[in-house]
Amino acid sequence: MPSFSYKAVNSQGDVIEGVRDSINEEYLIVALQSEGYMPIHVIPAKPKLFSGFKLSLKRSGLSQKDLALFTGELATLLESGLPLDKSLLVLMDLTEDNEALTKLVARILLKVKGGASLADSLERRKSPERVRNSLFSKFYLNMVRAGEAGGSLGDVLTRLSDYLERSQELKDTVSTALIYPAILLVMSLASLFVMLTFVVPQFSEMFASAGKALPVSTQIVVGLADWLQSYWWLLFGSAFAASSYMKWQLADPIKKQVWDGRFLKLPLFGTILLNKETSNITRTLGTLLGNDVSILSALVIVRETLDNLVLAEAIRDAEEQLKQGKTMSEALLAKGILPKMAMQMIKMGEETGRLEEMLLRVATIYDKQLRVSIARMLALLEPALIISLGLMIAGIIVSILLAILSVNDLAF
Repeated sequence: MPSFSYKAVNSQGDVIEGVRDSINEEYLIVALQSEGYMPIHVIPAKPKLFSGFKLSLKRSGLSQKDLALFTGELATLLESGLPLDKSLLVLMDLTEDNEALTKLVARILLKVKGGASLADSLERRKSPERVRNSLFSKFYLNMVRAGEAGGSLGDVLTRLSDYLERSQELKDTVSTALIYPAILLVMSLASLFVMLTFVVPQFSEMFASAGKALPVSTQIVVGLADWLQSYWWLLFGSAFAASSYMKWQLADPIKKQVWDGRFLKLPLFGTILLNKETSNITRTLGTLLGNDVSILSALVIVRETLDNLVLAEAIRDAEEQLKQGKTMSEALLAKGILPKMAMQMIKMGEETGRLEEMLLRVATIYDKQLRVSIARMLALLEPALIISLGLMIAGIIVSILLAILSVNDLAF
């Protein structure tokens, strides 16, 4: 971040000078005015010697972790009693190591200084081409707008921070759990590729010079090794073609909906996916209802947060059922999109007037079930990969040994 030299007058009439990092002169002037100073001039500071050789570790983009950081720290500042503009100003200093986030806070601060609400300032980041990829989702904006309308912005941001942390924790749990199987699968395939393309051909020359018929198993292994040496590029080309085909299929909403339905029906993986979406749906609904968002509006927002189009379409149908006078549990139960236990708990929450609490409890339960499902999947996947790799390598070794024995006319 560039540095600027400034001269300003404080409330006692004293002239102060200094150097600060800022996005540009305009942002630094706003910061000085917020602190009660009257800026006289702000100019770029002279660069330090060898500053061009300094390595920059700052990121250029914003992630969901940045959003959680922004939300949590702003909530803390507001809860401590600071006004919104002062909180944003302090937040700029707290996030100075993240240039992209600092720029975001600075833009929001300028908008708030201009009289806009926080929700409107956040929404300003959306442009027609980036609506889908906007950092601030409709869910986030509606929560902030509800908090501002009710005079409880700090409390709402605290809830949002908790929601984002739990959602990120869930994503991290899934991704972390899949790291080891993915490494194991890649190493298994790499080991087989090396053996077939480098090890087996060394024996093939010896077998060919012997001039004797090889066992069938050895012929298969040698044939496969010869094919890989000549057409290895076809293997990678097929993988690339399959990946491109799936991307093309998932880019079409109609085809994606078909695939989403297939994914949900897969054994074990479908259960993991449904548990994850159930947790996401109920946590989002519970958080929205807890901030006085109507049930119908909450369902609309939930639908827009879903990536699975089968579940999104079911939520859309549930909205129509709700408009016809049915309760939320009846509308969701009619579509059968959530597990039976979740539906029964939601129904109980409606009957007891504790729907928000019950939805959040369902989310917690299915978070735990998701972890159990992932652990169960890994308990099956890891031994399956290890045993499969061991059998394939053992098969290659045995086929080579059989050929060596046959060439040397040894008997068992």
